[in-house]
Amino acid sequence: MNTKAKEARRGIVQISEVANALIDPVLAKRAGINTMLLGSWDEIAGSQFADCTRPERISWPRRASEMAGESGGYQPGVLTIACEGARALFLSHQQGEIIQRINGFFGFPAISQVRIVQKPVAAQPRRKPKPRPLTGAAARHLDDLVEGIEGEALKAALKRLGTAVLGMPRKAP
Repeated sequence: MNTKAKEARRGIVQISEVANALIDPVLAKRAGINTMLLGSWDEIAGSQFADCTRPERISWPRRASEMAGESGGYQPGVLTIACEGARALFLSHQQGEIIQRINGFFGFPAISQVRIVQKPVAAQPRRKPKPRPLTGAAARHLDDLVEGIEGEALKAALKRLGTAVLGMPRKAP
């Protein structure tokens, strides 16, 4: 019996499997994509576009036969890709290759068109909390620590470092 089967029998499940099971239905309903596509996007987009693009949604066409209650043939969808700035022009020239890679990823002709929207792709960096100014005993302690330093530039740098370290808000244990 392989290791994965033994782990499943004992009830051990990887957190990524649990997260994907929770996230995939929401992504599928709202955007028509899944975590596998998002996780493999760097390979699909290639090194030229991995850092400046991200898949946003797949729009599947509604057919008249579906609205009438009949089952009809399958039609490929339109993938919306967010792309930063001027790189969208270069991406538009590579649409055919991107479509082939995506369809190769899915294993069937899932996408027939790519729609490119220009918008920021990189996650906005989180702002770090600013240290609070030191007062009272902490300020006196820091002054005592840097008192013997001769160079004024070094002393000022050490005071800034000490203020940053001692002045950061503490997280509750």
